[in-house]
Amino acid sequence: MSQDRLIKLKSSESDHVYYTRKNKKLVTRKIELQKFDPTIRKRVAYKEAKK
Repeated sequence: MSQDRLIKLKSSESDHVYYTRKNKKLVTRKIELQKFDPTIRKRVAYKEAKK
């Protein structure tokens, strides 16, 4: 993965993180997604955080 497009998504409920890519030319705001958190075993909001 290209390191300049790599972002970290942190769970709002626990310390779990996902790493993914983002098109920084088209998307200028911070990303917030609903994803499954395996630590607490339910869907929660993941917000973009600093690497």
